[in-house]
Amino acid sequence: MKEIMDKADQPYAGLRVGVKNGGCAGQEYVFEYAKEKGPIDEVVEDKGVTILIEPKAVLFLVGTEIDYEVTKLSSKFVFHNPNETDACGCGESVTIQPAAEALD
Repeated sequence: MKEIMDKADQPYAGLRVGVKNGGCAGQEYVFEYAKEKGPIDEVVEDKGVTILIEPKAVLFLVGTEIDYEVTKLSSKFVFHNPNETDACGCGESVTIQPAAEALD
């Protein structure tokens, strides 16, 4: 991720990560360059990269690790999310329970 951020076309405050409704399993992870930190973004700094988590996504992403995987057929970001309860067959969408609900 640091290498990707270093090669960006302009300096960014970090990478914004969130969750949106969509896909056949109901939710999708989203990434975008963040020009600035939002007033209530959750900030995670790891290995020289600043990750800004959208406030409405925090409970869906608690405990999540993001890896970059390279195989013979693809290169992609992979989410290891303990709150995922299901995923579609194509790997594009997931079902996630918010952390507070998962504890009940």
